[in-house]
Order: sequence, then C-alpha cells, then structure tokens
Amino acid sequence: MTTLCWLIVVFDGYDLIVYGTVLPQLLKEPGWELSKADAGLLGSLAFAGMLIGAVLAGTLADRFGRRRTILACTAWFSVLSALCALAPDPEAFGGLRLLAGIGLGGLVPSANALAAEYVGHRSRSVVSTLMMSGVPIGGCLAALLGIWVMPRFGWQAMFLIALCGLLLVVPLCALFLPESSSWLRAMGRHDEANRIEVDYGLRTVADQTEPAQPGPSRPLRSLLRPPYTTATVLFSLATVTTLFAWYGLATWLPQLMMDSGYDLGSSLTFLLVLSLGAVGGSLLTAWAGARIGPVITAVVAAGLAAIGLGALLLHPSPGLAYCALVLAGVGTHGTQCLIIAAVANHYPARLRGSALGFALGFGRVGAVLAPQTGGWLLAAGLGVHSNFLVFSLGAAAAGCLLLGCPRRTHTPDGALSGPGLDRNRAPDSEGATS
Repeated sequence: MTTLCWLIVVFDGYDLIVYGTVLPQLLKEPGWELSKADAGLLGSLAFAGMLIGAVLAGTLADRFGRRRTILACTAWFSVLSALCALAPDPEAFGGLRLLAGIGLGGLVPSANALAAEYVGHRSRSVVSTLMMSGVPIGGCLAALLGIWVMPRFGWQAMFLIALCGLLLVVPLCALFLPESSSWLRAMGRHDEANRIEVDYGLRTVADQTEPAQPGPSRPLRSLLRPPYTTATVLFSLATVTTLFAWYGLATWLPQLMMDSGYDLGSSLTFLLVLSLGAVGGSLLTAWAGARIGPVITAVVAAGLAAIGLGALLLHPSPGLAYCALVLAGVGTHGTQCLIIAAVANHYPARLRGSALGFALGFGRVGAVLAPQTGGWLLAAGLGVHSNFLVFSLGAAAAGCLLLGCPRRTHTPDGALSGPGLDRNRAPDSEGATS
C-alpha cells in the first residue's frame, strides 16, 4: 500500500518539476514572447492551484475517504498536465497548469494521511519521509527525460508523458489501494474496516490508540484551537519558507545555469544533481528523524540548505557547485519531508488529513511566490546570484520557525513523552511526538 502511495508521489513530483525542465525552451517558443517575469507567473499558477487543492482535498479526504480522493486527484492532474502540450498560447498553458495544480495539491496530503494510518507510530517519520522521496525522484525523471526528449520531440512531449499517471497509477490504485479503516469506522462501516484489517494482518494505529469517532464538523477551526494552535501556525509557516526555497530553485535552476554560460544539457544536469541530493536527503533525514525526532532533524536540514545555497554565491567551480546543490537538495526537500512526518505524528487520525492539507495548502503560498520572485529578480537585472541569496534566506527562516515547534506528546495519563522520555507510549487523541 505504501509503495502505491510512493508511486503516486513520483508522478506528482514529475509534474511539479517538469516546468523548470522545459522553461528554457518556453522562453524561446515562437509567438509566445515570454519575458522572465511572465515565465515566473506561469510557474506560480500550478502552485496556486495546489494551494486550493491541498486545503480542499485534506478536508474531503477526512469526510469522503482517502482512496477516492487519491484516485480523483491522480486522474485530474494527469489529464490536465497532458493537455498543456496542446496549449496554443501562454494564457491557455497557464490556465491548464492552474487546474492541474488543484489535483497535484490534493494528492500529497491524502496519500500521506492514508500511509500514516497503516504503519506504527514510531515508523511514521521513516515512512512519510521515504514516501516523499518520490517528489525528487520525479524531478530526476523530468531532468533525465528532458536531456533526451526535448532536443528530439520538443517541450510538448514532456507534458504528454504525464498521461502515464492515468494509464498506470489509477488502475493499480483502483485494484489494490485500500481505504482508511479508521475513516470507515468513523462512517459506521465496521464490516469493511474489519475486512481490510484482516487482509493486511494488522489493526491500524488509529484504532489501537484512538476511539473511532467522526471528525469534527469544522476540522480547520479545530486545528487553530488549543492544543494545536502553536503547532499548526509554526508548521504552516515553516512549510511556506521551505517550499519557497525548494520550488524556487527547482523552477529556475536550469535557466539560472544557462544564464551563467552553460548549455541546456549541462543546465539540466545541475537540476538532476539537485534532485539526486533531495533523494539522498529523504533517506538521510528518515534515518536521523527516527532517532532524534523529525523537528530537531528538520532544523539541522534547513541549516544545511541555507549553507549550500549560500555557497553558490561564491562563484564555485562546477564540481563545488554540484556539491553545493547536493547539500541544497538534501536540506530543502529533507526539511519538507520531516515537516510532513512531524505533522502526521502530532495530530490524531480524525484531524490528520486536514492538518496535512492545511500545512501543505498554506505552505503553497511559498511555492506560489517562489517562481514569480525569481522571475522578478532576473527581470530587474539583479542577476543569477540574487535568486540564490533569496532562496538561501528562505531555508534559514524555515530552520528558525521549526525551533519553536512542539516536540512532546501528551499521553492518555497526562504524562509527557518525547525524545529522551518514554518512547513506548502511544499518542492519544490530543497529539503525538512531532
């Protein structure tokens, strides 16, 4: 089941990062006459759609089920992304990217919430972080395919590849992806929940530690009330700054390297290195997060990202630039993976989908601003290094915000649990180790 969720996230990552891959060619597309500021706006539209999709899908998944939400979102973004290949002008292209973003934004919180319910509490950080490695793996695929596909078939072919999500992932999920048993119980469908638990040879963590109960009628309001207020605000703001750094770099890196004198193939290689660093960051932060806690590990990862991006300001040689980008990939994407793991741990099952949706949805503000900011900086003549500086400051801000996030659990008997305390207690409905 988690493998299917991971595969879904790979396609999500491909569709997110493919824009940065094709951006250098879009700027040269005959008849479009895109400026860099225009290109930044187009890049922001998909993330604007994601902001809407993440908030709506998190709530819908809590109310109507994770499985159906995942299937609908995957089919939606696959079709809309493929239609981008047929866009006759920038306006149509931007509209399709905005609509595709709604499905892209709804997918990740729904998939994470479902996967989190089928693993033990102590394994959630590892599973959530490993599953989110699908985003940079999708980015690796976009960069590798871009090196070979675009010189032969043009940028349009890169979007047609998105149909593989509809043709491959949707049928597999329809056949093999289970529904959340805790959601089924909340809906009174106990026989179906029992069948799923027997088939998987386990009871979900939510059923072991929390009474089956319907979610609150207004889940978003519940997230902003005690005892969740501080966590919700800080996790969401940290997501804003992390996604600002990660997606700003993923969108503009190939064009930044072309402006620095590299050809398209070499520029896409830099994007590949960044994505490979992010994959490595997923593995490394999963290991570290499980041992010292996702929040503390995220603070360190954000600091590494700031250092890596700051090093690019020193005009390093290509070899050192690769190393700096690996560090930036490890830190930016690793931080976001750990934030997702911390949110999945901190909230009970009845709020988990809404909490992930709110954090990722609100966090998309950073993703929306990042491509546009990069375009503005370049259009203003401030040069390549202004982008690296701004994205470095975004990563540093994420680390500062995460320092204030809660890291302890209120257990059923009122005792506190967390790193260095009782690790064997299960979380109650009021929170979990984050």
